[in-house]
Amino acid sequence: MASDYNFDEIKEKIIENLKKVFDPEIPVNVYDLGLIYEINLSIKEDKLDCLIYMTLTSPACPVAGSIMEQVKLVALAVPEVDQAKVHITFSPRWTNEMVSEEGKEIMAASGAVI
Repeated sequence: MASDYNFDEIKEKIIENLKKVFDPEIPVNVYDLGLIYEINLSIKEDKLDCLIYMTLTSPACPVAGSIMEQVKLVALAVPEVDQAKVHITFSPRWTNEMVSEEGKEIMAASGAVI
């Protein structure tokens, strides 16, 4: 039954999957890059919906569509999630200060610069 879901555990599963999605130009996943702003879960008509608010490193990102599709697919890969939507926002604008410590370490080790 949908009301028995543990939203915190489901969010952790989604985050785990998001860490498998990469911007092809940057060797850091979208979660550690700081592109994921919110993961909202809700129950509608006994189905678990996931709405992810995210941004891109640039509004002119040439792979925006494929990144959004990958984010949606990895959310749907969590067995409890019935529906997923991705909403792009540029408020606040992404800055390299949003990169996690792990992401900064990966970038430093690979010589990548943002």
